[in-house]
Formats: sequence, structure tokens, C-alpha cells
Amino acid sequence: MADQRNVAAWRPRVPGVVEVFHAHYTEYSYPMHVHDAWTLLIVDDGAVRYDLDRHEHGTPHDTVSLLPPHVPHNGSPATPDGFRKRVLYLDASRLGDELIGRAVDAPDLRDPVLRRRVGQVHAALARPGDELEAESRLTLVGERLHAHLRPRDAARPRRPDPVLARRLRELLDERVVEGVGLEEAGGLVSAHPAHLVRAFSTAYGIAPHQYLMSRRVDLARRLLLAGRTPADVAGATGFYDQAHLTRHFKRLVGVTPGRYRTGARQY
Repeated sequence: MADQRNVAAWRPRVPGVVEVFHAHYTEYSYPMHVHDAWTLLIVDDGAVRYDLDRHEHGTPHDTVSLLPPHVPHNGSPATPDGFRKRVLYLDASRLGDELIGRAVDAPDLRDPVLRRRVGQVHAALARPGDELEAESRLTLVGERLHAHLRPRDAARPRRPDPVLARRLRELLDERVVEGVGLEEAGGLVSAHPAHLVRAFSTAYGIAPHQYLMSRRVDLARRLLLAGRTPADVAGATGFYDQAHLTRHFKRLVGVTPGRYRTGARQY
């Protein structure tokens, strides 16, 4: 079967929803990357195999997967015909950082009621004018997710980030567009550049440059959905030029910025 990559993306007028993303991939595998939003994922056909926090997970048909922000993950088809997925990217107004530890421990939720409700949210989001229904259904989804992620006595406490790695991550978050060199970063956090790279990579399972490019691609997605051109977006998100944006965008999203923008729905 020839490699197929079809996507549709939009930002609806629903509070807390950063992006709706529908995709059909047959062979594409995306590398380790991060998002600044929660990833709420359902798979309609096929299955996805992915690593999160150095543990392998999967998405059978009846599963809802919830991947927390800032935690690296990858993904690849687990079936010969690839997979078709629907994703909601949610900000902290829907799910807070205090839930990240539980989501890392158990990202795949076997809950038929939750799976059905997430599908109902997507159906409402696909109909312009039904934003109130989508928001109402998403509120019920959020309530059920909180029930799944509520701390339990036996839950493993989330290990805090090593100080040095966290300081570099905060610096990269502050300078997503302008970026920062390792020499400057080392001076700002009082560490040798090589030690800084090792500390970050050990803590998060992803190199500093991969983290920064993931954050830039996330920002590029938001601007493309807002109607800006790839050439304009490249300069606004810290990429050297449009070709530089295209290379990293296609690697992390599976399609070029132009195809992503073409598949965007305007509401």
C-alpha cells in the first residue's frame, strides 16, 4: 500500500480546545517530540504504538489515550494498514499540571463510556454552530478524565525534574522563537554545555534541540490555523526560512505546512 497522509485541523470556538486534529497515516511514524497542551487521542481504525516516559503503550480501538504536556512521546502504526485518529489538544483550563504524574503512569484508559463521549465531542465540533453542545460534552469528558486521574493512595508520586534540566526547559520555553545557544544557556544556569545537554536528555528523554523544535512546530500549527502563510509563519516561529520550517514540520506532523494549512477548516 502506498504511503498515505491525510489530515484536517482547526481551532474551534470552544474554550480550552487548542486544536482539533484528524489524521489518516498508513506508514508514517513520528519521532520523539513534545506538545505544550494535553493530547486526548482516539483511534478509529488500526492502532498506534508509542513510547511515553520510556514505557511502551498502545491504542486498541476501545481505548482513550491521554498524553500530558511536556512529556516526550513518539508513535508508529501497529497494524499493516496504518491508523486513523482523532485528537483534541486541550489547555490547562481543562486539565491541570497536577494530573501529569497520573497520566504518565496510565495514559491509556479502557473506558467505553469515555470513548463514546470523546467521539460525541468530535462530532459536535465538526458541525459549525454546535459549539455549545461541544463545550457541554467536553465538560463531561473532563469530569470523567479527572475521575480517572484523581490521586490514589497507591499512586507513585511524580519524581520532580532535576533542577538543572528544569531550568534549561524553562529557558527554552521563554525563548521558543528567538532560541538560545548552549554557551549562553550554560552561562545563565551555571553549567557546562555538555553537562547541560546530558542532564536535559536524561531527565526528559529528548535532546534540548528536539524539545525546542517541537515547541516551534506547535506554535507554527497555531499560526497556520489562524490563516497565516507558511513563509510568514517560518519567520514568526524562529525557523531560518520556509524550507527549514517545512523539514521539521513534516517530520513531526507528517505533512508539509502547506498541506496542513490546506486541510485546515475555517469556522
